[in-house]
Amino acid sequence: MASLHTLSKSFPGWVFFCCCCCLPLLLTSSLPLKGASTAHHACRLRKINFQQPYIRNRTYTLAKTASASDKDTDNRLIGQQLFVNIRENNRCYMMKRVVELVVRDVLLTEVKNQYPYVEEVAQFLASLTSELSSCQFSGKRDPIEKNLEEMKNKMEQLGENGKTKAIGELDLLFDYMENACTDAPKKGGNKKKN
Repeated sequence: MASLHTLSKSFPGWVFFCCCCCLPLLLTSSLPLKGASTAHHACRLRKINFQQPYIRNRTYTLAKTASASDKDTDNRLIGQQLFVNIRENNRCYMMKRVVELVVRDVLLTEVKNQYPYVEEVAQFLASLTSELSSCQFSGKRDPIEKNLEEMKNKMEQLGENGKTKAIGELDLLFDYMENACTDAPKKGGNKKKN
């Protein structure tokens, strides 16, 4: 039998070599591991998205500006309550939904003329949700919808101050999204005083 080295020198030998040796390796390397969820990979963002000082500063400055106008120090829209009864592997999906809600119902409304950097931050957050477009939940959807509904209701009950509060918590949203959707979450979580 000819050696692999000699077979690979002729065209038919090269085809044989590729079919027998390379193709199985290529196929198995592109398949997910047994038990691995493809949704998990769709629910991941690159850490570099959150390491850009420019957009981080814009987001935090916007949050600080709006936070100064927030009259309600008792309520929180963005916090650990979003993850109550949410499995770890659904946290990024949950944050994707929260970001979509904040962009659509807060940042792209009339408030965009009241604060600096709203459009830049809205574009950045929209780009993240666009990258997560294939991210889907696994298991039961009810806890996710329940927590989102509670957040929406709380924002509506606060009236115009609900939008101000949502903008004032954009720094928290940024951090929660980073923790839930990147492979190397920060330890400890963000603490923000009411």
